[in-house]
Amino acid sequence: MGVQTAERVSREVTDNYVYQRSRLAYVEAAKMVSGRVLEIGTGTGYGIEVIAPACDMFTTLDKFSCEAVERLPDNAQFVNATVPPLPFKDETFDYVVSFQVIEHIADDKEFVREVHRVLRKGGRFIVTTPNRPMSLTRNPWHVREYTSEELYMLLSAFDTVECKGVVGNERVMAYYEKNRESVRRIMRFDIFRMQWWLPASLLKIPYDIMNRRNRRRLHSENTELTESIQMEDYSVVAVDEHCFDLFYIATK
Repeated sequence: MGVQTAERVSREVTDNYVYQRSRLAYVEAAKMVSGRVLEIGTGTGYGIEVIAPACDMFTTLDKFSCEAVERLPDNAQFVNATVPPLPFKDETFDYVVSFQVIEHIADDKEFVREVHRVLRKGGRFIVTTPNRPMSLTRNPWHVREYTSEELYMLLSAFDTVECKGVVGNERVMAYYEKNRESVRRIMRFDIFRMQWWLPASLLKIPYDIMNRRNRRRLHSENTELTESIQMEDYSVVAVDEHCFDLFYIATK
């Protein structure tokens, strides 16, 4: 069974702001992929129905299972593994997609080397991760977050890297500002800035509880705004510091 944490985005209405943004990555990737495709980070599995129909063989990998892997389409398989390393032979896949995962990986350089290894020549790695300048507070579940330049440098082993980002329209930004105000209200009690110096292990559970409560409060106070956000309110553009997520396409 999967771990129930706010880090694993669901279709719950309180997650709508994040879910719609996350789903966009899968929809954009589905326009590009073909052949043999690997997803690193199944999560709650909502991307399976988007990516699998676009390829010949779809492999989705995670260290936790979820309900979605119990009803995989015929051209899909689930692999239970912790990465890195990746449990596949060299040049196995035409595409590797990994959304909102790399920020959780302790050895991100080895992770990228493994992705590069399992891709065929000319294969592509499509990756998203939060854009650090847009983060409102420390997320102890993340080992690190990246600026656009840092992620570009991490992917330097690839022949080319196309740097894009996910932005939101006025409706999305209205929710973002409401969220910023709410986070500021919570953080005013952190007078010793403990979020920045306490070990992440001590902060994960309190952060997760507060994150869930915050999303529920935002939904309760701004029901129409929260529920009205659609995937189409987000778009992929050339990267800048105002993007919510970095959306990079690295070609081997």
